[in-house]
Amino acid sequence: MDTIKINKGNAQLVAHRGLSGLERENTASAFVAAGNRSYFGIETDVRHTLDGKYVLLHDDHTARCGIDPVAPEQNTLQTIQSVQLVDMDGKRGRVDLRVPEMVDYIRICKRYDKVGVLEFKGAYTEEQMAEIVSIIKAEYTLDKMIFISFHFPNLVALRKVCPEAHCQFLTGEFKDEIIEMLKEHKMGIDIWSNALDEEWKVKKLLDEGIEVNVWTVDNKELAEKLISWGVQFVTTNILE
Repeated sequence: MDTIKINKGNAQLVAHRGLSGLERENTASAFVAAGNRSYFGIETDVRHTLDGKYVLLHDDHTARCGIDPVAPEQNTLQTIQSVQLVDMDGKRGRVDLRVPEMVDYIRICKRYDKVGVLEFKGAYTEEQMAEIVSIIKAEYTLDKMIFISFHFPNLVALRKVCPEAHCQFLTGEFKDEIIEMLKEHKMGIDIWSNALDEEWKVKKLLDEGIEVNVWTVDNKELAEKLISWGVQFVTTNILE
């Protein structure tokens, strides 16, 4: 098992949910696997638990990754971490495969000197954003973090408590009104690769001063085409 090597040119590669092409997504194992390779950044999804902790899980509950459907927002950290996740073969057996806390991820990014790309799942208050920023400052540095979300008010709330936060708006669409919104708030875009089906779209974003991240690209030829068009970041499960 190994990554698929590409000519990344001047683009930065971001490991999607850790190196999830080789290890169970959003686990410490996936983050360490990415940390030990040449990735610029490590992406993950953060949710809050019933008892106010921050854990890393993409889905609403653990059923896909851990068989039993346990939802973070409705359960305590202890309950969430009692679920043993499945390995890449869909079977349980590895005791290390658990839902990590956000602080575990931050510490792994620091150990391997990687940029953290943190996606907010669900809606967050300014108080929660302030707490997350405080944790990151205590454990690592904001200079090594990029914050992303499909829910634009999350990024606005983050900017209120942390004006210097590096933000990219997640979207599956290319629209002129999105461009104007990003220019107004001085944010980048993290856009579905299929939405950038023509080179002029990338050029327009770049000409407007908007940095471009694309998700989630696992095809070598597509990645190299997007890179040749000038995208600055490629988020991937397996390319390196």
